Amino acid sequence: MSLTLAGHNPLTETFGLDRDRTIQLWLDPEGLLHHQMGAFDTGVQPKQVAFSPDGTELWVTPLGEPGIEVYDAATFRLLGEIETGDYGSVEVTFTRDGSTAYVSQMQTASVFEIDVATRTVRRQLYTKSAWSKIMALSPDERTLYVANWSGDNVTEFDLGTGQVRLQIPCVDTPRGLYVTEDGERLFVAGFGGGELQRIDLKGGDSEILLRTGGALRHLVADPEAGLLYADDMATDEVFVVDLTTEEARKLADTASTPNTIDLTPDGRVLYVSNRGVNGPDLAVPGPEWGSVLAIDTATGEVLDAIVAGNRTTGLDVSPDGLFLAYTDFLDNRVSIFAIPEYGTLANGGGGRADAYVQEIVK
Repeated sequence: MSLTLAGHNPLTETFGLDRDRTIQLWLDPEGLLHHQMGAFDTGVQPKQVAFSPDGTELWVTPLGEPGIEVYDAATFRLLGEIETGDYGSVEVTFTRDGSTAYVSQMQTASVFEIDVATRTVRRQLYTKSAWSKIMALSPDERTLYVANWSGDNVTEFDLGTGQVRLQIPCVDTPRGLYVTEDGERLFVAGFGGGELQRIDLKGGDSEILLRTGGALRHLVADPEAGLLYADDMATDEVFVVDLTTEEARKLADTASTPNTIDLTPDGRVLYVSNRGVNGPDLAVPGPEWGSVLAIDTATGEVLDAIVAGNRTTGLDVSPDGLFLAYTDFLDNRVSIFAIPEYGTLANGGGGRADAYVQEIVK
């Protein structure tokens, strides 16, 4: 089947007609290098979407209503829901083997430890702080670090006992976290003042490696290359830190109000979700559509750009690097795109990096 429409990329797909089936196809805007595979509705205000480590499931954390939603990553069918009491959830992170998920909840300042196979809560871990959000597992997965937005600290859990081991003071309004592969250093992104802090987990010493004066939000690392990336929601920038020298530099500009960042497995492309300009009320769509940018980590150039929905927030790259999922927070929706090979992106003339700038304005 071949489909064409003016202003869009042509699409050719092959199907077996050995059974009754319903097929949804998406035509991409002309010049877009990524291809949309689908979209589905979610619960209220999807904060994050995350692929399971085996890539077969998509976990969605609705902030505006209780529960965690689990979808089939191929068919987008809802597989089940996990109860979280009276409130919604914020972020999800998995153990490497995919057997356990940890999901944070702001209102109760706690983390749910979930058995992935049975989709049941094993225990609820309380940080004894305030407004807990981002989490990071230690390399040996025996320790969980939780950033407490209003507590201005990071809780260190002993996962063997489930008890709080330490409350680590940190920069104002901590958001993103990263623990180095040797387990010796913790990096904290400060939303309150745009500060990136490195904490020595053995000695307790710390140092501010970057001050933007903005609002650092998310951290993602490429351990093999020894690089750490951070985005700033207030300055609309992405920064990169050399983990050996601990020197930081600006990598690229983003669209307005960047949220979540993630890397392809080879570390060549950094994806950034952007809310777009906010309106006077954050619960109401603003004057711009959200967007997702694909940035070359070697050059800082935008390789392609997707015009998304209202207040694009959560974002994740599948473990095999073949797919990208993102959430439109105020549309209650997740969208999935196929990621082209790096060569296609690098030689694609920037895809829609220029065109999207005009199209995000409503």
